[in-house]
Amino acid sequence: QVQLVESGGGLVQPGGSLRLSCAASGFTFSNYPMRWYRQAPGKERELVADIGSGGTTNYADAVKGRFTISRDNAKNMVYLQMDNMKPEDTAVYYCNVRSFVQYWGKGTLVTVSL
Repeated sequence: QVQLVESGGGLVQPGGSLRLSCAASGFTFSNYPMRWYRQAPGKERELVADIGSGGTTNYADAVKGRFTISRDNAKNMVYLQMDNMKPEDTAVYYCNVRSFVQYWGKGTLVTVSL
């Protein structure tokens, strides 16, 4: 079955960096676009970035120029490098893949605070 396991969250100061990882299994990883979403307290889940099977990337305006999504098809991994972080980046970050249904990981908490 499809499994997505996020890691790498934590507490970081404004202006700092974190790298999130998502380990995927149970499907042919290289064939599918992958996405990172986030959900801040009291807000709806929103798409942060996506990467196509061929490596094409897209970003939400709020993170453009600060976040970088990447993938390693040999390791079935997708990453989110987050730089120059802001308090408004505080959220639970989720890895996502879509087939006939959507699959989600359990998420990893990122807190940006002094």
